[in-house]
Amino acid sequence: MIEVSAFKWVPPFAQGVVRDLRVRWALEEAGYGYDDRLLGFEDCASSAYRAWQPFGQVPAFRDDRVEMFESGAIVLYIAQKSDLLMPYDEAGRAMVMTWLFAALNSVEPYVTDLAAIDLFHAGEAWTVERRPQVEDALRRRLGDLQTALGDRQWFAGDQFSAADILMATVLRGLRHTAILADYPALSAYLERCTARPAFRRALAEQMAPFKANEPA
Repeated sequence: MIEVSAFKWVPPFAQGVVRDLRVRWALEEAGYGYDDRLLGFEDCASSAYRAWQPFGQVPAFRDDRVEMFESGAIVLYIAQKSDLLMPYDEAGRAMVMTWLFAALNSVEPYVTDLAAIDLFHAGEAWTVERRPQVEDALRRRLGDLQTALGDRQWFAGDQFSAADILMATVLRGLRHTAILADYPALSAYLERCTARPAFRRALAEQMAPFKANEPA
């Protein structure tokens, strides 16, 4: 049995981008069933949950062999068990791992810097000077990323992989802006990723408890 922790509810700006989505998507692509353990914010502070996820975040993951946290590590673990998310040849596996970590380490920090300003610090005086600098750095990184993608469909090879799950969920962090429209290859890439039936199922599974637990 696979269990994935997730929130019962989050504010609207976070719905659809909480990182358990990455794990749900990987499990859907690989064809693995799972149960979601839904948590309130108070549950995440409990000593029992902190023993599983020391930072009180989601997702955490367990199956009949391991307990894990950190969405990227969990997706990599799932991918190593499925040739639908990572090829068996050494060169192919190395490329998937390379782009998986690139999404988390070379792209995501730029996206989260802008999202933090726009969503958590909107209207604060310091953002007037800082935001243009953050957006400029992000745009440079997106330009590099689009060049690297070139005319390929997927980042790590000829088939969709775990790397694309991570990269697509990172790029979705820009959904509150129109920035990605200036990078047509990346925009088309994200559309390809999110059109996948496994993504649609994963998103629906994440959104269902948010709707059910909407505050009155």
